[in-house]
Amino acid sequence: MTHTEGNTHISFYGLGIAPRILDVLDRMKFTIPTPIQYKTIPIAIEGKDIIGVAQTGTGKTLAFTIPIIQRLSQRRGRALILVPTRELAIQVDETFQKIASPFGMKTAVIIGGASMQLQLKALRANPRVLVATPGRLVDHMERRTVLLADMNVLVLDEADRMLDMGFLPQIEKIIKFIPRNKQTMFFSATIPTEILKMSATHMKLPIHVEVAPSGTTAERVIQEVFIIKKSSKPQLLMKLLNRYRGPVLVFSRTKIGARRITQSLQRNNHKVAEIHSNRSLPQRKEALEGFKAGKYKILVATDIAARGIDVTGIELVVNYDLPDDTENYVHRIGRTARAGHEGRAISFATPEQGDDVKNIEKLIKTALPIVEQPGFPKEKFVKEVKSQQHSKPYQGRRPAPKRSYDHKSRSDSRYKSRKR
Repeated sequence: MTHTEGNTHISFYGLGIAPRILDVLDRMKFTIPTPIQYKTIPIAIEGKDIIGVAQTGTGKTLAFTIPIIQRLSQRRGRALILVPTRELAIQVDETFQKIASPFGMKTAVIIGGASMQLQLKALRANPRVLVATPGRLVDHMERRTVLLADMNVLVLDEADRMLDMGFLPQIEKIIKFIPRNKQTMFFSATIPTEILKMSATHMKLPIHVEVAPSGTTAERVIQEVFIIKKSSKPQLLMKLLNRYRGPVLVFSRTKIGARRITQSLQRNNHKVAEIHSNRSLPQRKEALEGFKAGKYKILVATDIAARGIDVTGIELVVNYDLPDDTENYVHRIGRTARAGHEGRAISFATPEQGDDVKNIEKLIKTALPIVEQPGFPKEKFVKEVKSQQHSKPYQGRRPAPKRSYDHKSRSDSRYKSRKR
């Protein structure tokens, strides 16, 4: 049975949630669980291992937050949540604080780019919940400033993204220091074979909860593709921004490209901010908070933000550049049409990118409509030279070693930088 928000008889009651947590949910105006919450929470409360697959924007964070708070309120131990990016860590922590604060539970965020001294202070306060990026957590482990021997819950949020960013060595090292007798939960919008291999090694008979097939896009997002020459992209973007009045998220393949797009929009008097790895953590936080508050209408980002932005009401997502990793298309457009809202995703594809569009269509199992913009020359896809990498048919996840869109997005790794 599929449960949706339209099923008014569905509620958080009857899922095994403690009355005190139900009271907190009521005060937060959370009354109807999303499908992933409805299916996952009872299983997680029982302490079973879970692999949860759901579209982005469907409430996966609350699906593991509620069971963890309930477990920690009843017994000793702590929980560790690993996430791929700083922004996602901060947002996960915000959700935890809303539920955990009435129970007096403290949390700590362990991420790169933030003060090590402040993190040490937070760790000395004995937090029950740690939300961390793998690289910075390994830094603390090597300095012996954090111990994981009492962790009895482990969550890998956006697990496939962490592997895609090269965090597997750090994740494996972290898991070695966590007791084997723990509850483990993997959550993501896509579950590639690498995740299944990890689950076979580190999980106890995990229950696979899938409310949408891996690669499924948000239900209420309208998708379109413009075939356009690279030189015409800036003009087309300006046309679109004059048409849409709500918040707009623009994705660039590279951080240099994001900077150029931002500068171009600023010259045209648009209120715009940018998020990429060349921006400091305070700058990224200010940009995201300003976007949420309406200070900026437009946020320009690289794929570092594809899963780190949880903003309700984004009207339009523009793929100014198609993603290098086909699966990132799903996560990019998942920033709109969240929490039951409608949204639109528009992608710019150059005439040479016909195979890239086909790969996306194979992944999402949907044909993307090609649209035209009055005033722009009509373009068609042309065949690429066979020697080019993108002419190969889609065969699952593309290899990540030569990812060029945002090299520092992997810098949470201790193999890249300790500045984070």
